[in-house]
Amino acid sequence: MIFGRVKPLDAILATAEKKSLTRSLGPWQLTLLGVGAVIGTGIFVLTSEAAQKAGPGMMWSFVIAGLVCAVAALCYSELASMVPVAGSAYTYTYAVMGELLAWMVGFALILEYAVAASAVSVGWSGYFVGLLANAGIVLPISLTQGFYAPGGFMNVPALVIALLVTMLLMIGTTESARVNAVLVAIKVTALTVFIVITIPIMKGQNFDPFLPNGWSGPGLGSGLGAVGAAASIFFAYVGFDAVSTAAEETKNPQRNVPIGLIGSLLICTIFYLLVSAGAIGSIGAQPITGPAGEILQPGSTPFATQCQSLLAAGREPLVCSKEALAFVLRQTGHPALGNAIGIAAFLALPSVILILLFGQTRIFFVMARDGLLPGKLATIHPKWKTPHVITIITGIAVSAFAAFLPVGELADYSNSGTLFAFFMVALSVLILRVKQPGRHRPFRTPFVWIVAPLAIIGTVGLYVSLPLKAILVLPIWGAIGLVIYFLYGYRKSNVALGIVDVPELDKDAPPEPLPPH
Repeated sequence: MIFGRVKPLDAILATAEKKSLTRSLGPWQLTLLGVGAVIGTGIFVLTSEAAQKAGPGMMWSFVIAGLVCAVAALCYSELASMVPVAGSAYTYTYAVMGELLAWMVGFALILEYAVAASAVSVGWSGYFVGLLANAGIVLPISLTQGFYAPGGFMNVPALVIALLVTMLLMIGTTESARVNAVLVAIKVTALTVFIVITIPIMKGQNFDPFLPNGWSGPGLGSGLGAVGAAASIFFAYVGFDAVSTAAEETKNPQRNVPIGLIGSLLICTIFYLLVSAGAIGSIGAQPITGPAGEILQPGSTPFATQCQSLLAAGREPLVCSKEALAFVLRQTGHPALGNAIGIAAFLALPSVILILLFGQTRIFFVMARDGLLPGKLATIHPKWKTPHVITIITGIAVSAFAAFLPVGELADYSNSGTLFAFFMVALSVLILRVKQPGRHRPFRTPFVWIVAPLAIIGTVGLYVSLPLKAILVLPIWGAIGLVIYFLYGYRKSNVALGIVDVPELDKDAPPEPLPPH
């Protein structure tokens, strides 16, 4: 029985015990870790997408997405503290629900990491092109947008940045904690400056109507309305699991992990609400409609056509901007600060691409070590000491997606994989509580029979609120994954061959990824 193929939790824990981690992190350090991991890509890149989906109601979208993240994070923390090894949700599922579902989670995590890296590459491109345009260098649309836009063909800056980061990752260039801290400071400072400038000049009429597309647009699968925008904005919170995976290095994790998780999510949500309020209140953020008054999906060809028509007529609304925050400051008479925000995104976003690619190669690496993927993929380069084969394959795929697809669509695809993984984590927590109630848990999810079901309901609710195309991506991607599993992993996995010893993951392993975002 494939569902009986469970990797023994004791074997995984034996690996974890080889890493004697010092418990040194307190609640304040955990909260800062979470803030640094979360704030970044989503708020810089997806604000205009959310405005098109929900208008001023995107403020509710940030609250909804933050609440779902909070309950999912508490579930994630229990498993992270019990199974503090590489592999994330994939490893947890393998230990609780078996190989087949673990494979499905691992395959879904490709959507989370690799497709997210593509989305960030496209977001970086928007700020890069905007900076060049303000310096008097205007690149042709055919080279800065995919074929979804009229006159577009390939997003060359997005393609180039993804390939450059892949090369850096392949030769083993990693960020130091100091550089990461500087980039976090740049991001937080940029958002603080944005808030200080825009909040005092807000106008009440810019918030009316507050929910132009309602709560769910024309209905589920439209990806519109405040809930549809929340499903997309979920991307802006991904990275909070950096706090939960630090549970083994935390003093008094039962108390400090929830403080770090809820504290960082609360701070980030307040930041996001203030930024979105400033953007909406200063210049307005109403969705644009088609010639017949129809609601347009951001990233679609009709939407791109309408944006180009408005630009030709001399007006560009926030929803059409590829560099939302810089655009708002320029529109409010602060071009220099707008450029500074653009530079902040220009500097910070490539590090996010690097971290996401790190995470993806780590998942692939662990799956290959488990025998579910060909061992050749886990080959470590003799000079660079990195899994170069996996890195090259991942980088090429990320670059191809970034070259041709719009940022919002990529973020939605990424969210479908992330939501599935978090759903499985919440389910795993409940199953393990029933099957192994006496096992040691350094962190226990509080009110687990309320919190975990809320996480399950929340992740399913956001998933069905995604655009129909993004909803369909997950089962189609999963079907492809099943074909690969039954052609290869089903026969070749270590558990199938009776190998239950988990090798020391530090040996020959690529570096641990820094927190995302």
